[in-house]
Amino acid sequence: MTDKICKIPEGTPVLVTGATGFTGIVLTRKLVAAGLNVSAVARESSNLEPLQDLDVTWHRGDVFDDAIMKKALAGQEYVFHVAAAFREARSTEEDYWNVHVRSTQIICEEMVKNPEFKRYIHVSTIGVHGHIENPPATEEYRFSPGDGYQRTKLQAEQWLNAFAADNNFPYTIIRPAAIYGPGDMRLLKLFKMAVKPFFLLLGQGKCMYHLVHVDDLTNTFIIAATHPAAGGETFISGADEPIAIADIARTVAEHFGKKIRIVRLPIGPFFLLADLCEAVCRPFKIEPPIYRRRVAFYSKDRHFDVSKMREVLGYTPKHSNREGIIETADWYVQQGLLKP
Repeated sequence: MTDKICKIPEGTPVLVTGATGFTGIVLTRKLVAAGLNVSAVARESSNLEPLQDLDVTWHRGDVFDDAIMKKALAGQEYVFHVAAAFREARSTEEDYWNVHVRSTQIICEEMVKNPEFKRYIHVSTIGVHGHIENPPATEEYRFSPGDGYQRTKLQAEQWLNAFAADNNFPYTIIRPAAIYGPGDMRLLKLFKMAVKPFFLLLGQGKCMYHLVHVDDLTNTFIIAATHPAAGGETFISGADEPIAIADIARTVAEHFGKKIRIVRLPIGPFFLLADLCEAVCRPFKIEPPIYRRRVAFYSKDRHFDVSKMREVLGYTPKHSNREGIIETADWYVQQGLLKP
C-alpha cells in the first residue's frame, strides 16, 4: 500500500523529526518500507526501540539545536517536521516556541540553500482554530489558539508562510485533527471510562471531536510531499465526519457488550477546581490532577471540513470513526491496557 501512495523515488534522502512519537513511528516505517534513505532526529531521552529493526540514520539532540539540525539536514531532499513539544506543567512558552518556531526557522533557513531540496512538510494542529462556533471549519477559519502549544504552532505557520513567500520555498502545512489508532495512548483514559457503567461528561455541550486515524494522517503527509497542487497549501487532515465524545464512549461500550449511561455534570465547579490545582502545582512544576485545558475540552466543539484534502490531494480517509475506534479498543485490550 505504501509504495502506491509514496511517489518519492527509492533511495531519496528524507528526514523525519519526532520520529519516535506515535505519528512519527508510523510515518518512519512507511518511508523505510518505500525504500527511502531515512534519517531521523530524536532527543537524547527518546526511546528508539520501536524502530530499532529499521535502517535509519539517527541524529540525537533537540530540534532547536542548530548544530544537530544542520548536520541532520545536510543533503536531504524532503523533510517531514513532525516533532512537537509535550504539554506538561513544567513546559514553558519558551519550550513551545523553541520546538515549534525555532526548529521551523532552522529547517527552512538551512534547506533554502539546497538546490536539490524538493519539499518541506510542516505538521501543525487544528488547535490553531480553537472552538468552532460555525461548523464545519475550513482551512480559512479564523484563528483562536487557546494555550502556549497552540499559539506557537500558529506562530510557526505564520513565520513559514512569510518566509516561503520571500524565498520561493517549497512547503506544505498539514493540520491534523485528534490523532488516534493502535499505538496511541492519549485516548486510553476515555476508553477506560467507556467500559464503566457511568460515563461522565462536563457541561451540556455537544462536545464534538474530530479524529484522524494515524494511518490516514501519515498517508496525507506522504502524498502532500510530491503532489503538484500541494505546494504552498494548507490542509486539514481528518476523518470524513466528526463524532461526539459520548458516541465514542457508546461505540466502545457496545463493542464490548457493555451498557453505558451518560451522566452530565455542571462544568463551572470543575473550572474553579482546575484553576486552584494549577495555582498550587505550577510553582512546584508538578503536573496537576486536573487543569483548565482539560476541562475546557468538554466545552468546545471541533468539526472540520476535509473536502480540500479530498479534492486537491485526492485522498479520502480509509478509516471510518467506528472502525478506527474499535480497532484502537482491541489494541488496548491486546496490550493489557484495557480490561472490558
